Amino acid sequence: MSCFGRYTHAVVRGFPTAVVSGEKGEEVSALDVAKLQRQLGVYTGILRQKLGLQVVELPAPAEGGSPVGLRVEDVAVVHGDTALLTRPWDANRRKEVDTVKSILQELKLRVLEVTDETATLDGSDVLFTGREFFVGISKWTNRRGAEFVADAFKDFTVSVVHVPEPHHLKSFCSMGGPSTIVVGSSDVAQKTIKAMEQLTDFNYEKLSVPDDAAANCIYVRVGNKADTLVHRSAEEFPESSVAFQKLPDYSLIPASCTEVAKLGAALSFCCILINKKY
Repeated sequence: MSCFGRYTHAVVRGFPTAVVSGEKGEEVSALDVAKLQRQLGVYTGILRQKLGLQVVELPAPAEGGSPVGLRVEDVAVVHGDTALLTRPWDANRRKEVDTVKSILQELKLRVLEVTDETATLDGSDVLFTGREFFVGISKWTNRRGAEFVADAFKDFTVSVVHVPEPHHLKSFCSMGGPSTIVVGSSDVAQKTIKAMEQLTDFNYEKLSVPDDAAANCIYVRVGNKADTLVHRSAEEFPESSVAFQKLPDYSLIPASCTEVAKLGAALSFCCILINKKY
């Protein structure tokens, strides 16, 4: 657990200059592209300057593409020196795997792949707590996909929980610290966290926030003792922003995510965090 929350690199993806519709066609038409670019700039700035990470930016599609590709977390599950390349439910997104694969290989990670054509797996359905993995069985991830997570990370227990449409598991929960799960207050979120509690032998602390979308945060340990949490801004979710003040001795960093949210994304969805120790 001493390494939980420690990272050296973050992989992000650039935004295509021309976009096509796809999985989130209606939301694409509603995007404020200039605002999205500004928010992504602030986001990568936080990763680089506030969290001290080396940011690797994957190129956007040269001739247009779906902005859903910003949800780069969907494409890989990384822990330690192992990276599992996923098999997204949306067949149009599977070509994103190759560019991520090359970066992970350059970083000298042990790269595994989901090879079964019947399996689907989105990385944003996978929650690592530092002690175990939870995999959401959802529209995007099936049990065969979850089996690949178990095969890749054999040193950890991997449990599955049902996640109803239209959610990913991390749409309404994330880690807020080594022993703390941040979770939304909706019926779906609360039922899911109760199911997770029944599957684990560890007693996690729980921080419930009023808004499900605000429960997706990025927890990082900066330096020796600095617990840092990147969370949605008070302008977006004022009540949830107040709830984060309950975390003692944390450095709290707000980040707006209104435009990426139109693509079904949240803060953690937009990066792959890696701890390269060698």
